[in-house]
Amino acid sequence: MKISQIIDNLISYERGYWPQDPTQPLGHDTGRDKVLYGEDHLNDECTGIVTTCWATSDVIEKAHKMGANLIIAHEALFWNHGDQQDWLKESKNKTYLAKTKLLDKYKIVVRRDHDHLHSGIPKPGQPDTWVDGIFYGFAKELGWEKYLKTDLGIPLYIDLPHPMTAREIGSHLINKLNLNGCRIEGDSDTCCQKLMIPQHNLGDAKDYIKTIDKKGIDCLLAMEMIDFTLAEYIRDSSMLRQNRCLVQIGHFNTEEAGMKYMINWLPTAIKTDKIPMKFIQSGDMYHYIAES
Repeated sequence: MKISQIIDNLISYERGYWPQDPTQPLGHDTGRDKVLYGEDHLNDECTGIVTTCWATSDVIEKAHKMGANLIIAHEALFWNHGDQQDWLKESKNKTYLAKTKLLDKYKIVVRRDHDHLHSGIPKPGQPDTWVDGIFYGFAKELGWEKYLKTDLGIPLYIDLPHPMTAREIGSHLINKLNLNGCRIEGDSDTCCQKLMIPQHNLGDAKDYIKTIDKKGIDCLLAMEMIDFTLAEYIRDSSMLRQNRCLVQIGHFNTEEAGMKYMINWLPTAIKTDKIPMKFIQSGDMYHYIAES
């Protein structure tokens, strides 16, 4: 099967529109979802598929070693929104030139699957129900899919059946997602049962602060987190004994489990199980040093 046909089949399988406005389909390509590299090889026969969160240089090398010439990534390839490359070419950026040299050498196509994947995939056993392909995969990897209160969209709510401390949640994330560590804000012994994954926290957090207070959220599973607004609120809440904490592992580390889960449904989506498929973890980008 040609790489172009695999991409077409994948897009057809995913819902392809946001639930808030079904009259506006995403289309084949969006500002995010598109072939990021290798358009000259779209008519090549696919020899293998790798799914990953971020197509790092190491992931490209590993894909080649397993004989794959298609990488389906969730995030950008060249470190900017929309994966614009002109500025990198014009400045003759050394890292860009080295990375594209690898892709050219191995004739690898990189396709980003972001908006379509978040828009929904059929829920296992319930083909008429859509779930977020990334965050359902995250919950599934943690064994929490039965505790999801929402199937689509962010914020995502998880109500655990039994309380866990922030430290236990952090350890669970580290072990299940193969990470180097995590950050905890607030008391690590905070008992948590009502969890929320907020959207990217890059500044103003009024709406989230109101939601956390109204819904009694006791643990945020944060992707990005900056040291003001929402982070300050969690810290003050903890100091005031309001049983509230934040467990952060990073954006890619949170979403990568969804790309691992993709391997389970990808053969159905692309209508063949004859092509080798493998998830390759781009890996925890963080290393942690703590004073003894």
